[in-house]
Amino acid sequence: VTNSPITNVPLLVIVGPTAVGKSTMAMQLASRYFGEIINGDSRQVYRGMEIGTSAPSEADRASIPHHLYGIADPSDGFSLSQFIPLATQTIKTIQYKHRLPILVGGTGQYINGLVQGWTVLRVPPNPALRERLETLLASDGVEELSTRLEVLDPTAAARVDRRNPRRVIRAIEVAEATGPTSDAPQKLTPPYDMFILGLTTRSRAELHNRIDERVDKMIAEGWIEEVRSLMAKGYAANLPALSSMGYRELMQHLVGELPLEEAVRLIKLAHHRLARNQYTWFKATDPRIHWLVIGNKCAKEAEALVSGWLGSR
Repeated sequence: VTNSPITNVPLLVIVGPTAVGKSTMAMQLASRYFGEIINGDSRQVYRGMEIGTSAPSEADRASIPHHLYGIADPSDGFSLSQFIPLATQTIKTIQYKHRLPILVGGTGQYINGLVQGWTVLRVPPNPALRERLETLLASDGVEELSTRLEVLDPTAAARVDRRNPRRVIRAIEVAEATGPTSDAPQKLTPPYDMFILGLTTRSRAELHNRIDERVDKMIAEGWIEEVRSLMAKGYAANLPALSSMGYRELMQHLVGELPLEEAVRLIKLAHHRLARNQYTWFKATDPRIHWLVIGNKCAKEAEALVSGWLGSR
């Protein structure tokens, strides 16, 4: 599927690690600049997982148009090859209304795939191959899968999150079907007039505290009940959608395999690891990203930057 470029269409992009306040910033800027928000988080595309993925609230979605949230069933899965054409069309639709498209999220592959105009081949799932790879994962661990991917496609191996076996398995599946990504055509000219805003914290400790507070808040707001509801509907813990941090641990808790305190501890650690991985996609040295440290003046600083960008177009 080709991401056909749209010339000179403004696209505001908000990136950064989990729990840093991207959605809040997106709401503020959408209100200020007549914007509409597009999801750039691979977990928030799923229905019935709003609490555990920190998806925007119903009140926020009622006050500002939001797109590509809750569009997929957890049993169906969702991939970059589906995201890029949907997001591309959504940006066009928003632009036709003379409003500002605002892409917000922490999934580096989704954000980069869209803003760099990647061409992504649609590769259907291969159940037989997946079954063999799942067996290999169970017997030899994700390291063996990573080694296999390195042989098939070194470029994909360098890019994939090796701590996420679902991503490694999918990368092997794509490489087996299409050959190395280095052989696949990629459009690297950004198709939009973009401004990328990055949010970060003063320290790793501050970010970890924000993450831990958010996990506690999600538990208090009914995350366990959300997981119980998914289980009651028959969704299995091995679905790629439910490999999202926290769902598997809370399922283990609900079937008596894990005390709640331990489940919460593991969930917080998993979110800390996610944040580290997100910084490998969104680097402090990336000249495209205008980084702001979150705090009292952050919103005003963001407005000044965005106003300057829009005024110079």
